[in-house]
Amino acid sequence: MNQIADQWQDYECIDTGNGEKLERWGDIILRRPDPQAIWPIQKEDKLWKEPHAHYHRSKNGGGTWEYKKPFESQWTIRYRNLRFQVSPTGFKHTGLFPEQAANWDFMMDQIQKAQREIRVLNLFAYTGGATMACAMAGAEEVVHVDASKGMVNWAKENMALSHLQDRKIRFIVDDVFKFVAREKRRGRTYHAIIMDPPSYGRGPNKETWKIEEQLYSFLMACLDILDDDPLFFLVNSYTTGLSATLLQHLLKLTVHARHPKGILQAGENSLPITRAETLLPCGIYARWIKK
Repeated sequence: MNQIADQWQDYECIDTGNGEKLERWGDIILRRPDPQAIWPIQKEDKLWKEPHAHYHRSKNGGGTWEYKKPFESQWTIRYRNLRFQVSPTGFKHTGLFPEQAANWDFMMDQIQKAQREIRVLNLFAYTGGATMACAMAGAEEVVHVDASKGMVNWAKENMALSHLQDRKIRFIVDDVFKFVAREKRRGRTYHAIIMDPPSYGRGPNKETWKIEEQLYSFLMACLDILDDDPLFFLVNSYTTGLSATLLQHLLKLTVHARHPKGILQAGENSLPITRAETLLPCGIYARWIKK
C-alpha cells in the first residue's frame, strides 16, 4: 500500500534527475541531492540553474550550500492547520520531510476516529512533524523523544508556530532505549507508537544505534509499553537496503504476534513530481492498525 503526499500547497517537488531534485518550499526554490533520481534531467532550464540555493555534495562526504539569491535563513510553511519552520542545514536537509505528510494524515485520521483518549509516543522524533499532527488531532498526550537537543528545540518552535502550546506535549532529550526501559519501570503505556529510526546514530551519551542489529530488539522492548488496547504502531525508514516487506515482517513477529486483532500494511512513501507523470520514492513504512 504505497502512500503519496499529494495534499501540499506550500511544498512542491518540481522536477528531478541526475541524482537531484528541484523543490519549492513556500516561495523558496532549492536544488538538493536525491539518490533515487537516477534518470536524466529532461530540461535543465532557468529554474534548475538559478534556484535560491543549491546543495553540492563533496567527494569526501557531506557538502555545502551555494546561495544564488538572497532569502531568510528560516521561514515557515504550512500543511493543513500545521505550521513548520524550515531552514537549510549542513547535511542538505531542511528540518522537514514532506513525504511524511501522508503518515501525518493517517495518524490524525486514526486519532480522530478513535473517539477516546489516546497517548502517543514519538521516538527518533526529529523536529516533530508527527508530534504536531497527533497533538492537532486531539491526542490526550504526545511524548516526543530524540537524542538531539537541537532537534527537540526546533520541535518546540514548530509547536509554537502551530499554536499547540495548550496541548500536552512532553519533549525528552534522551537515548530511546533508555527512555523506553524507564517507561516500562514506571508502568506507563501508550496507545500509539511512532518511530523513524536512523540507519546509524548516537545518543546524548554516545550510545550507538545500528538499525540492522537493533531494530528487532527495540520493537520487542516497545511492546512492553504498548497499551493492552493499542490504536496503531508505525515504523518509517530511509535505510538503503531495507524493504517495506522486511519492516512488515518485523511487525508481524512483534506487534501482531502480541496483538493479532489488527491489520498490517506496508509500502513506499512518495512525492508527486510536477513536471513528470511519475513519483519520487522517499523511503518506506510499515504499520499495525487496530481492526
